[in-house]
Amino acid sequence: MPRAGEVLVGPPRTTDGRFQTMRDFEDAVDFALAVFREEGAWQVESLTHDHLGDLETLAGALGRFPGDAGVLGLVAFDEDYFVVVRVTGPFTRVLLSDLTAADEWELASSVLESLGLPLPDDDDQVPAGDLEIFDDLGISTLDLAALLDDVDLYPDELLSEVARQLGFGPLFDDAVGLTPA
Repeated sequence: MPRAGEVLVGPPRTTDGRFQTMRDFEDAVDFALAVFREEGAWQVESLTHDHLGDLETLAGALGRFPGDAGVLGLVAFDEDYFVVVRVTGPFTRVLLSDLTAADEWELASSVLESLGLPLPDDDDQVPAGDLEIFDDLGISTLDLAALLDDVDLYPDELLSEVARQLGFGPLFDDAVGLTPA
């Protein structure tokens, strides 16, 4: 269990608190992308696993990318949950698709810590963070909430729909392997 102010790094924890191997961590990362608009055109770049240890590290990596309206970090783990981080200048906004992921995953735990939320007491799979993260880009809070409520969507499918609505769907699908061969 992390202590207040502790920076969380490393691979995900098992339910008994032990760390899995770094290889297990790398295998569990479905994708990690930086998405930004440069001179009006969407760009999608891969992030390395080194950027995924905690929210602070991920936000720092995203802050190095250019972007007309900031940069989005889209990270999905184990076909289970995702994190969206939006860095605009000195401001960082974050959305965690399932707060129960913080029980087992360092990045999710780091997100809850940054939001000032405790680890969950129950198994309710609800989002945490900024549901208005895409409002100014064209996806309303209500539309995002409806997508998050669809329990049949995997993280890559949900974020593919977000990407489609924001205008970079084909780039996202290519990057995560959703494009048919």
